[in-house]
Amino acid sequence: MVAIGSAALPSRRFEASMEDDMSFKSSRKKMGKSRKPEKQGQGRSFDAGAGKSVSGRGLNAAPQTVVRKQVDPETAKYFSEIANLFESEVIDIEERSSLCSNALEETRGKEMELATDYIISHTLQTLVEGCDVDCLCAFLRGCAKNFPLIAMDKSGSHVAESAIRALSRHLQESDAYAVIEDTLNTICKVIVKNPVDLMCDCYGSHVLRSLLYLFKGVPFDSSDFRMRKSFSALPERFNFKAPRSDADVSQHVIPGFPDLLKFLVSGMIKCAQNNVKTLQVDQFSSLVLQTALKMLAGDEEVLLQIIPILIGCTREDIVEENTIEPTIVRDVLGLMKETAFSHLMEVVLEVAPDVLYNGIFLKIFRNSLFDLSSHHCGNFVIQALISHAKNHDQMEMIWEELGSNFRDLLKMGRSGVIALLMAASQRLHSYEQKCCEALAAAVHSCNESSTCIVPRILFLDGYFNCEDKSNWNWPSGVKMNVMGSLILQEVFRFQNEFIQPFVTSITSIPADNVLEAAKDPGGARVIEAFLSSNASAKLKRRLVMRLRGHFGELALHSSGSFTVEKCFTTGNISQREAIVSELVAVQSELWNTRQGPHLMRKLDVDGFAARPEQWRSRQESKQSTLRDFSATFGSSETKASNNIEPEQPKKSSFLSEDYMKRSKVGKTVDHHQASHAPFLSTTGSKRKPKEKEQSNTKFARVSVDHDVSKVKNKSKKKRHGDDSFSKSSKKLKA
Repeated sequence: MVAIGSAALPSRRFEASMEDDMSFKSSRKKMGKSRKPEKQGQGRSFDAGAGKSVSGRGLNAAPQTVVRKQVDPETAKYFSEIANLFESEVIDIEERSSLCSNALEETRGKEMELATDYIISHTLQTLVEGCDVDCLCAFLRGCAKNFPLIAMDKSGSHVAESAIRALSRHLQESDAYAVIEDTLNTICKVIVKNPVDLMCDCYGSHVLRSLLYLFKGVPFDSSDFRMRKSFSALPERFNFKAPRSDADVSQHVIPGFPDLLKFLVSGMIKCAQNNVKTLQVDQFSSLVLQTALKMLAGDEEVLLQIIPILIGCTREDIVEENTIEPTIVRDVLGLMKETAFSHLMEVVLEVAPDVLYNGIFLKIFRNSLFDLSSHHCGNFVIQALISHAKNHDQMEMIWEELGSNFRDLLKMGRSGVIALLMAASQRLHSYEQKCCEALAAAVHSCNESSTCIVPRILFLDGYFNCEDKSNWNWPSGVKMNVMGSLILQEVFRFQNEFIQPFVTSITSIPADNVLEAAKDPGGARVIEAFLSSNASAKLKRRLVMRLRGHFGELALHSSGSFTVEKCFTTGNISQREAIVSELVAVQSELWNTRQGPHLMRKLDVDGFAARPEQWRSRQESKQSTLRDFSATFGSSETKASNNIEPEQPKKSSFLSEDYMKRSKVGKTVDHHQASHAPFLSTTGSKRKPKEKEQSNTKFARVSVDHDVSKVKNKSKKKRHGDDSFSKSSKKLKA
């Protein structure tokens, strides 16, 4: 007789299947949002639990000793031969399922010792993945009595997870649902009897999460609910992406087991109610609870039952007019400064029904927002609270506690709180002007020029770490602050009258610094946000002119190419022509970059290089069409956002000096019109030059006139002139 445990079995590599647990510690290190304590002794780090047992039950928990029979030599030899047979790859695909099913039947009565054996468990993984659904379910029913022990074993957890994944694949079969549901129901009844050990175990918690994914019907390769994808929610929090509805979440490829999901989660929480304090601070149980809450998003009745238990109070205390005991409130606020519970509380605020969210906001968070925002763990909870604010009254309470503390929060490095407060203000259209004024005041004083605002936010850390802030200057070659760039992107989504100091600041940045910002991923997005804002077209084009002569260089950068495209969209005809003329010089290099082909097609660089006059006619036609469309259907805001203005003169000083000096393209076009060879070609053409010139002029004229008439008549969108011109071009190149 031997004991199961880390001493009983050889160590097994803990690889990809457990990557979610490791990511729990590192998911926020990106963008400088780590929850690791800033000083030793502050808060609680997962790495700090030196005396913690593997299961996470703490120092006082006695290790559970389980005794199992040793695998007899004959059985070990049999499965060794099966493993060798699979490795030899002599089995046909048709015979594989039958062989797996027959071999799996030999495990009957010995499931636990075989699944927890380091060597044989590898073979069992292959068998459960290759057998038919009836044999798989029979194996799992045989494991049901000891399923928690198997799931908490280093080797057994891999077998359990492989079996769950195999069940997910078998659900595609029309007649497999009932037998799978019956098998899972048997396993769930065993789990809910004593769920705490399984939830707090590093291996068992992962198996539990896989079960929850299966019950919800989430594909195992989906990233929608994976904890390691914590940044996928950022676009929604910053209003860059529409929030995902519960209906979208419920649309999955495979059928789920909603009743089993509710039974398992409710049963685990009910049985663990006396140990809720353990679950609140344990890193592995926190992951299980986060997953369970995400799976139940939208099921208000179940959430109203389990969320109060996780917080440590009752449903009536939060929802009704009852008051929560001060000791409970104090304990919950203290738990939010713990790493595991802060993660859990973020998900609670994300999925909580409105009535529950409002009660938690008023009875727990009120008068504690700044204190939590100042903490290295608590500030993430406040970010979640702000990002899910529902109405003006909640925004008012947030502003009362944080509105006067913008500068202090930025000094402490809590820029994420400020960023999400700005996003919530813009989303709810509440306290917009005050938020913009408070942000500007946080980085510059009344006696300073507003031109310094944007540079200081772009380099938040450098500015606030500088001792002599009055003499701080733009640091060349330093990476721009990610959260600072996010704040500015959000700022330029506000109405124009609220952001005048920011507009003045960004349009006053010297040309060299604008170029440096355009080359930085964060700075480039800020420039793009400004060019998409409601600021006047004149100010936007003033910033575009600062990049004159560098568009070809920027287009070769992965992030700068988007800025070039946005500058092209914002610019007038002469500015667009200058931008494309610079890209012509680097078109061979552009084709070899990842972003180059898209940019070349979007700006029609080849078309400009071949026939600049007709390229210009098409651009004028597009602007004319936009003008007519906006005059007919658009509002003044639409006109401002589209930067529509009367046609500009054909020649402008914005054109680069090299382009004006050499005029290579123009000379080449003249040469092309006077010769028999197509542009950029060494082969001759049988067409007469005059015919080509007349044909091209005719089609260009048709393109302009035809497009305008189509918009006015609301007819087809495709332009006849461009189609005819395209056909003519193909004939010329033939």
